[in-house]
Amino acid sequence: MLLCDCGGSNNARYYIFKEDLVKLSEELNIKIRIAHYPPYTSKYNPIEHRLFPHVTRACKGVIFKSVELISNLIAKTKTSTGLKVFTSILDRTFKTGRKVADDFKENMRIQFDKFLPQWNYVAVPFNTVV
Repeated sequence: MLLCDCGGSNNARYYIFKEDLVKLSEELNIKIRIAHYPPYTSKYNPIEHRLFPHVTRACKGVIFKSVELISNLIAKTKTSTGLKVFTSILDRTFKTGRKVADDFKENMRIQFDKFLPQWNYVAVPFNTVV
C-alpha cells in the first residue's frame, strides 16, 4: 500500500502516474493499492512527522556542496527508537512533458474502490483478474 499526497507528479488526477503504477505492478507482478490524501491534507501523512524532522536535524547547519554530502548526511540519520534512513542517488534525467498512451484510459488496469474512488484504487498486473 502506498500513501500519496495529491500534489506534484503523483497527483490522483494524473493518468501518467496511474500508467507508471500499472507498469510497476506488472514488473513486480503484484497488486499495488494506492490511497491518496485529499488535496491540502498531506500534513497528516506520517512521513512528514516521523522522518523529515530527523533528516532536518541531521542536516542542520551544513552547507550543501555536493549531492554525495547530502546523501551521506541523510544516510546517517537515525533515532534511539530504531529509525534508520537509507538513500540512493538517481542520476538519470527524467523526461518532462510525457503523455499517457492513447489507449490507456480505455484499457487501464486500475480497480477503483467504491469509497472515494478518485483517491483509492488498486493497480492490477495483466495476469490478474480485475
